[in-house]
Amino acid sequence: MTPSIYARRARAAVLLLLGSMCAVLPAWAQVTLNLKDADINTLIATVSEVTGKNFIVDPRVKGKVTVISSSPMDAAGVYETFLAVLQVQGFAAIPAGESIKIVPETNARQDGGSYNSSGEGLAIDEVVTHVYNIQNVSAAQLVPILRPLVPQWGHLAAYAPSNMLIISDRAANVVRLEKLIRQIDQSSDRDIEMVHLKNAGAADMVRTLTALTQGDKNQDPSVKPAIVLADERSNNVLVGGDKADRQKMIDIIRQLDVEIGEGGATQVYYLNYGSAENLAPILEGYAQQVNTEGKTGAAAAAPTSSGSNANGVKVLADKETNSLIITAPPKAMRLIRDVIAQLDVRRSQVLVDGIIAEVSADKSSQLGVDWAVFNGNTIAAAGILNPTTLTAIASASAATSTTAAVAGALSQGINIGGGALSSGGTTFALLLKALKGDGNTNVLSQPSLTTLDNQEAEFSVGQEVPFLTGSYSNTGTSSTSGSVNPFQTIERKDVGLTLGITPQINQGNTIKLKLKLEISSLAANSTSAVDLVTNKRTLSNTVTVEDGQILVLGGLIDDSLNDSRSGVPFISDIPLLGSLFKYRSVQRTKRNLMVFIRPAIVRTQAQGDYYTRRKYDSAREAQLNGTAGSIPLIGGTRPVMPGFDTAARDHMPASVPPPGALPGAAPPATPDSEPINVPTTTRPIPLLPEGESTVVTPTGRR
Repeated sequence: MTPSIYARRARAAVLLLLGSMCAVLPAWAQVTLNLKDADINTLIATVSEVTGKNFIVDPRVKGKVTVISSSPMDAAGVYETFLAVLQVQGFAAIPAGESIKIVPETNARQDGGSYNSSGEGLAIDEVVTHVYNIQNVSAAQLVPILRPLVPQWGHLAAYAPSNMLIISDRAANVVRLEKLIRQIDQSSDRDIEMVHLKNAGAADMVRTLTALTQGDKNQDPSVKPAIVLADERSNNVLVGGDKADRQKMIDIIRQLDVEIGEGGATQVYYLNYGSAENLAPILEGYAQQVNTEGKTGAAAAAPTSSGSNANGVKVLADKETNSLIITAPPKAMRLIRDVIAQLDVRRSQVLVDGIIAEVSADKSSQLGVDWAVFNGNTIAAAGILNPTTLTAIASASAATSTTAAVAGALSQGINIGGGALSSGGTTFALLLKALKGDGNTNVLSQPSLTTLDNQEAEFSVGQEVPFLTGSYSNTGTSSTSGSVNPFQTIERKDVGLTLGITPQINQGNTIKLKLKLEISSLAANSTSAVDLVTNKRTLSNTVTVEDGQILVLGGLIDDSLNDSRSGVPFISDIPLLGSLFKYRSVQRTKRNLMVFIRPAIVRTQAQGDYYTRRKYDSAREAQLNGTAGSIPLIGGTRPVMPGFDTAARDHMPASVPPPGALPGAAPPATPDSEPINVPTTTRPIPLLPEGESTVVTPTGRR
């Protein structure tokens, strides 16, 4: 055996002897530990004898320890020294019932440990687990702050639902972390206070304070002033920030919120969208009503001074600049300004497209035989069944030639005639008439009109037609020259299409439309101002329709049949032969008239450009298709509308970039291209030119 082995055995024997001596001492006796390079298991056995505790040693617990003590210790001091030695060696003591487990620190948090509310009352190096309830800050925010203070084997985690922090570490470190947590878990000095203004306006006050704090921030970017917000409904100012910054801002507000005086002040407000003439009486009435509600008894019934209402408010409208000149006390001025801000807003527009479609079909058929027999001496008979033949006979009798008489007897259709002249002076004539007619009429009108919300608009296309209303002829009186001076009175009336609308945009893109539609035309048989006949169709209605929805307003389906027969009694009933003695006329007329409407809300410039481009391109395409080629005889090109983008760019101010040059805008399209900006809708857009089919999607047209 080597000398080193003998030396180790000797030291072990000494330690065993020291342990035996300690074991026989009473519990209150003092023990002095002086160990040098002693085996840790020997120390564990010695502490067990001194303290009376049972230890379970993990096989991985190995090593040499050195303990130097200059004064004796009791059992509690020996155990605390033992725990400190274990910590230095990288081991931990974990309570397990009536025993204590000695394990490596890496297994300490998995193997358990006593639960203690704060870690106090335990040995400083004992492993404990504690749960903290965080009151003011977020437990998750504390984890990265405290993590460097917890050893690698320790455990630190946050439970967000109940805002708790879980720590598993030695008792001494748990006590230290608890003190840090209590110092951090304090209510913040930042808060929000509300200041009610009595004289000044909340919006003006916030603008003043914002300008003040912005100047301080420009001088020192690190400054974080208090945040101020205006609640115009209650005329309150919300101040948020640290207590000192809040108090500073509140002091400024109190100094500014002072009463200027009852003399009032005069201010000029330039309106952006509203009409000054319309708003002036509304504002005066509002100010008078507020003043009446704020007074009672004799104060409310007191007479007012000339030129102003009860509270000294006077509102004048300047039509040229569309501005309001207001004279009022500060409080009334603030109230009036708030009303102006709510009334002077941009109003949406409504584009209304209409479709008036009328389809009619006329079919007629005529077949008959007219005959006549005449003898000046003996007999005369005739069978005239066609009413038009009588007119022809009258015309023929007045004719001066045989040719004119024959031509007068002819009418539309196939005319087959025959006649004979006998030696006895008997003349007979036969005329067969056959006519078939088939006519179709297709009328399509698509009026379009754009107007402001709640603004009446009217669109009319037609002619002024003269109607004879009276006449006079002074037949009994002659002028000096011997001529008569008759005269007629003529009244001109509009005949054509008239569309009037008044839209009202409601909640949820619903539009209430008040419509008035009139379609009139002259009948085909009208020849002069005396016998003019007007066909008239009118519609007056109020409907509710969604944005982009097509709605039928009204219509008429008419189907009429007229079957007339004329014949010679008894003879016309004879089969075959009776056909020569009868006339039949059949006429059938079918008419289908429908009126549709489609409104669209236009709120932005992009939507307005989209609908305008559609109409513009449709009109330009009609010009290109209908005016191809050069002008005959004189030469040159026909006038055509320029492309939409070209026209928009040519009429745009120099300071405004052309379409497509704005940041984020699409590049300009060619004159014949489709529109770029489209409304966000998936509903097909109707009222397209014939042959075109388009669906609008959020990404464009397809």
